[in-house]
Formats: sequence, C-alpha cells, structure tokens
Amino acid sequence: MAYDSGLAELMRSELADVSGVTEKKMFGGLCFLLHGNMICGVHKGGGMARVGKAQEPDALTIEGVSPLSFTGRPMGGMVDVSEDSLADDALRARIVTMALSYARSLPPK
Repeated sequence: MAYDSGLAELMRSELADVSGVTEKKMFGGLCFLLHGNMICGVHKGGGMARVGKAQEPDALTIEGVSPLSFTGRPMGGMVDVSEDSLADDALRARIVTMALSYARSLPPK
C-alpha cells in the first residue's frame, strides 16, 4: 500500500458526518472528494489538502504544512501535510476545515 491506512482512517472519520464525500485512489494514494471536488488525501509520508489559493498562506502557518510539489513545481492552492500533523486531531481538523470550505465553494462535478 502506498499510503498509511491508519492516516486514511483518521481522514475518513474526520469526514464521516459530511454528506457527499467519496473516496478515489489518485496520486499513488487515497483522495477524499466532495461532490467530485478534491478535499484532501493521504499519500506515502503524509497527506495533502486542497485549500485554494486564497487560504494557502493561512494553511502554511499550520505546523507540518508546506507547499505541495509532486513534480518539483508547487501546485497552487494545494498543501502537503506531514504524518505527525495528520495524526494530531486539532491540526487535522484545522486543515480539513479549510479544505472543506474550499470544496464547498465549487460547483458539483
């Protein structure tokens, strides 16, 4: 498995009460989507969240969060989240809240 199933379960439980959430294997990991729009996901070594460009500066102030760059080039509006930060209930909740806020602003696919 390319991602930590324990972290995936933490994300799954964080999103359990949100209607319209689905899971999809992407980027060598597991992504969570709201009405077809990516919220967040887990990958080898941690996770990621789609917070949007407007919230990215605020997200980057959270411990263990850095710009997401799978190819060496930052992906605007996306952040990488360390394993430790995903495992921390308070930090994970902050990140997921930001990502959900962004996903809810998008039209369903």
